[in-house]
Amino acid sequence: MLDTQQYQRILIALDGSESSENAFTKAVKIAERNKGELIIAHVFDVNAYALGMIDNVGISALDATVIDIDRKRMEKMLEEHKLKAKEYNIEKVQAIMAQGKPKIILAKEIPDEYHIDLIVVGQTGLNVVERWMMGSVSEYIIRNAPCDVLIVRNKTQDEEDNND
Repeated sequence: MLDTQQYQRILIALDGSESSENAFTKAVKIAERNKGELIIAHVFDVNAYALGMIDNVGISALDATVIDIDRKRMEKMLEEHKLKAKEYNIEKVQAIMAQGKPKIILAKEIPDEYHIDLIVVGQTGLNVVERWMMGSVSEYIIRNAPCDVLIVRNKTQDEEDNND
């Protein structure tokens, strides 16, 4: 007899990338199959805008405008995904906009606070230099999460691998 895992509280991390969209689709299917709750999260990392610092005084007005625009875009994305999940008969759906370091919030804070038993994230979309400098968010989550983690590969990466 197979012991099947029942995931009741599923965290899906969205960042607007293709891989996070693929991950969202898988998370919805898992939540639907398990009649579980879906927690959709985006972590807004203001430090990613640090290149806009002027003489260490602070973020310029232009950068503050960009941050505000991006935050509103992500809030809209979260709400749209919440509605999409409900279209798949996921009754319990929450959307969370957090601020801070994505890898720490997604690997530790949200799972602890919401008693998550599965985290679904897309494969990192960072380029090689950024990955070397900052480390992969998904890699950090795998190593530090208190629960199971599903990494969803990019479709384009799968196609490239199959063509080799």
